[in-house]
Amino acid sequence: MNVEVTLLPGIGVRKDFALSSGRRIGVITRKDGANELIVSRKDDPDATQASITLSNEEAAALGTLLGSPQLIAQLGEEHRELPGINTRQLPIHPNSRFVSRTLGDTTMRTRTGVSVVAVMRAGQVQPSPTPDFTLAAGDLLVAVGTAEGLDAAAKLLGNA
Repeated sequence: MNVEVTLLPGIGVRKDFALSSGRRIGVITRKDGANELIVSRKDDPDATQASITLSNEEAAALGTLLGSPQLIAQLGEEHRELPGINTRQLPIHPNSRFVSRTLGDTTMRTRTGVSVVAVMRAGQVQPSPTPDFTLAAGDLLVAVGTAEGLDAAAKLLGNA
């Protein structure tokens, strides 16, 4: 995928790419920190048909929605040929006892045999988090293990 980056003097930076339909979709990151999701017109890829201003929190949530399923699908595909190995997203809910505590505090691997291979936070992926990684409400842990282990991990985090 070829992402084009265009400096917009006095405004910010536009990053976009062409869809298979011929339209372009992208984001304008403004100098004031605002984010604008843009979609081009079908008949003119240089003209904007729609734009939506997103707060940083909204942009992060959208990034998580778009990025997390792709990461899970990729990991699932990589483990497809390993019978008994599954991948699952485990959310850290705001009322979880592990908010503001470290991944090591969960003792997840020891108690369930499940490994956390990545954490999705605010649209960003933290690969291979270490035991001292501090968890936050809204984090999505990407975990790998047996079905039984993943069920136990979800229960441990209070998600089951």
